[in-house]
Amino acid sequence: MSLFRIFVNQLEEDDEDMATSKKVITREEWEKKLNAVKLRKEDMNTLVMNFLVTEGYVEAAEKFQRESGTKPEIDLATITERMAVKKAVQNGNVEDAIEKVNDLNPEILDTNPELFFHLQQQRLIELIRQGKTEEALEFAQEELAPRGEENQAFLEELEKTVALLVFEDASNCPVKELLDLSHRLKTASEVNAAILTSQSHEKDPKLPSLLKMLIWAQNQLDEKAVYPHINDLSTGQLEDPSE
Repeated sequence: MSLFRIFVNQLEEDDEDMATSKKVITREEWEKKLNAVKLRKEDMNTLVMNFLVTEGYVEAAEKFQRESGTKPEIDLATITERMAVKKAVQNGNVEDAIEKVNDLNPEILDTNPELFFHLQQQRLIELIRQGKTEEALEFAQEELAPRGEENQAFLEELEKTVALLVFEDASNCPVKELLDLSHRLKTASEVNAAILTSQSHEKDPKLPSLLKMLIWAQNQLDEKAVYPHINDLSTGQLEDPSE
């Protein structure tokens, strides 16, 4: 956050001077600029709590609340319920996940037909994964086909999914990625985001966005100056500039 502010200021201050050549900023100069930026501890704590809540680390959020006094933006009890839904989808228990979502807030699926279709699609995939061909065909015809008739995108997704039944060896199927665990994770993430939105909470944590902003600012400044970089975001350590 502080680095981004420094990057923007540096771009504005040195834009004309660096039109023809890059300015070299020493570590001493750069650290002086860093130290001049003041951050409130409360803002940093809020950022950490936002990450813990959004990603579902309920125990860590509870501990952080006790130690820092930072109040979470939502009831921490709802995190456990949200994570139970996410885990159910990740484990392939889609029917259970749908029931949990409805117990949490029935309007989530009532007002989000795309999410409901993707959950039903995942349920169909799980039936195919288990080799329940007849049950899968019946489920596709009764539950998904009517939705496909109303929405072309849904119909195309249904046709792709049913194609899994054509191949005895799923490894030869052109849409075999539907059987990958990554597809479960994708559906679980979609449900997680919908629940967060229903709770008036951001669906994505703020911290990754700030890190992306930092990388973008460094890339912009690279065109105009030589300065200490942060190449390893996990440590945040500065590396000396090289001409």
